[in-house]
Amino acid sequence: MSAVVNTVTEERTGPLDRLRALYDEGRLAQEFRQVPGLLAELATAPGAPGGDLVRAGQLLSRLDPAQVLDACEGLEAVAVAVTGHSTLGALVAPLTAELARHGFVPKVHSGDYDSWLRELQDTGSDVYATGTDLALCVLDAQVVFDELPHPWRVEDLEQALSAKSRLLESLAARYVEYGTGTLVLNTLPLLSTHTRQLVDARSRARIGIAWREFNAGLLGIAAAHERVRVIDLDPLIASGGPVNEPRLAAYAKAHLGEELLAAYAREVGHLARGLRGRAKKVLVVDLDNTLWDGILGDDGPEGIVAATTYRGEAFGRFQRVVAQLGSQGVLLAVASKNDREPVLEVLRHHPDMVLREGDFVRVNANWQPKDGNLLDIAGKLNLGVDSFVFADDSPFECGLVASNLPQVAVVRLDEEPALHVERLLADGWFDVAELTAEDRTRAAQYGAEAARQDLLESVGSMEHYLAQLDVRVDLSPVRDHEVARAAQITLRTNQFNLTTERLQAADIRSRLDSVAHRVLAVRTTDRFGDNGLVGLVLMRIAEDGWHIDNALLSCRVFARGIEQAALAAVLGRAREAGAPAVHARYRPSAKNRKVRDLYPSLGFTTTGESESGEMTFRHGLGVLPEVPSHVHLAADFAMDAD
Repeated sequence: MSAVVNTVTEERTGPLDRLRALYDEGRLAQEFRQVPGLLAELATAPGAPGGDLVRAGQLLSRLDPAQVLDACEGLEAVAVAVTGHSTLGALVAPLTAELARHGFVPKVHSGDYDSWLRELQDTGSDVYATGTDLALCVLDAQVVFDELPHPWRVEDLEQALSAKSRLLESLAARYVEYGTGTLVLNTLPLLSTHTRQLVDARSRARIGIAWREFNAGLLGIAAAHERVRVIDLDPLIASGGPVNEPRLAAYAKAHLGEELLAAYAREVGHLARGLRGRAKKVLVVDLDNTLWDGILGDDGPEGIVAATTYRGEAFGRFQRVVAQLGSQGVLLAVASKNDREPVLEVLRHHPDMVLREGDFVRVNANWQPKDGNLLDIAGKLNLGVDSFVFADDSPFECGLVASNLPQVAVVRLDEEPALHVERLLADGWFDVAELTAEDRTRAAQYGAEAARQDLLESVGSMEHYLAQLDVRVDLSPVRDHEVARAAQITLRTNQFNLTTERLQAADIRSRLDSVAHRVLAVRTTDRFGDNGLVGLVLMRIAEDGWHIDNALLSCRVFARGIEQAALAAVLGRAREAGAPAVHARYRPSAKNRKVRDLYPSLGFTTTGESESGEMTFRHGLGVLPEVPSHVHLAADFAMDAD
């Protein structure tokens, strides 16, 4: 009898039950900060049914977003307009859940059935509405096949595909011109019920070629427009269930099934996270039964494998994928309950290892709790734990980190190493719009930081350290090849970000093309290497003076006088240009409190402060701050022609 009671109790304390309880008590809006953690449990627990996440989305979709935002200061909303060709009601719940799982307050609006063409042509429709972040145009193969004559031939299909491609290209260009958000298209899945309508193999081959060329053209639209994304459905179909359920497709016009729409919603969640600059930066991995098969402390170096056996090869495959992520700017670190020296010996010399000591920016091998180790790694890297992904095979360690550090994305591995890669990659934690040159060299830059720390410790004082560091700052307009990096700075910089305004690459280009705006890049080098583009100063020229719309600096180069040098140069150039003053503002966030007093420290006077803590400043250009003596500054504003 007691076993039955315990089972019922456990069911009632599951994450979905806790969400329902909060909703029933009328506290879900006020307690929305708990929602991402509860949804993470639903989405990542081994064997967790996908239906529970959908049911959670149905519950969350009943909330008033305005009520949530009023109750939870600091949360961000994501407004999504959904349009398409077929019935898409099954998309709302998983989309709501996926956005909430990443900490956003979802605002999802669905258009009418088969309204996609009208809404993309009408600039007054919901997809064009001001404040729309994502405009999802969800299409399926019937958008082509419904227009074919009866009977139809391959030539008819080829002509229809060509016409549809031209139409979508023109609609995408129209959206980029008049829309304010990001347009999301998708490739169209081709079904066997389409190809088998033609009985000869040659015609089927032609259909396959034409269809793939059409989908390739769709993907090319995203390459041509920075505010257009295309979600490729083929990988989702390959790893999931069928495209649709034939009866629902026939009777309800639901040409994309619930399972596929749920996978699509997950991709949209990844996209929203990347557009808001919430891509993760650090992957922290366990070692025993995570990077290798076996337990180092029990089995010794000769008893662990990452090759030569079937299980070992699965671990080796996982290491190669981790290394692949590291090659693209993801910082790799270790948190392992082991003695440090044996771990380093394995990473340096074990013949099975793909990953070596030099691939990791930190190796924490000790017997301390892993949540504490993650905090230690974050402190050493000067990053927040909200930029961390933690992968471990231990349910205890995963639960500990999830409970004590809910900002960390936890990848729950288990005893089956063949699934490690799939679970690590399932949520696209590190996805960004575009990879930059700085991304590829990030690990080396953090490695150089260790050498800087050694210098600081050896000279004994910050003044002597800075004098020997040989800091060089270049301040000049963002160059064309730096646009993606400049956008990335606005999206991913949180601590030294005076207004936390997020800009996409298209926004950067627009400001570069504007006569009134200046987008200045801050680039630095020192005796240990080139740090690349590490900051921005965004300005606007007006009759009452220059306005600094935002100033940003990467946490990698804090406390070196770089920000003072850059802003001193701006103030000096403004006075030379005859500007009456320089204006600036600060908008507080959860992470940028440390820069609240930056402008006053440079001689700005405070001209206003709102109830929310937003402040405005003015510099009369009388007494200017000096460039720190240890900084070598080169400034080019490219404004002489104005």
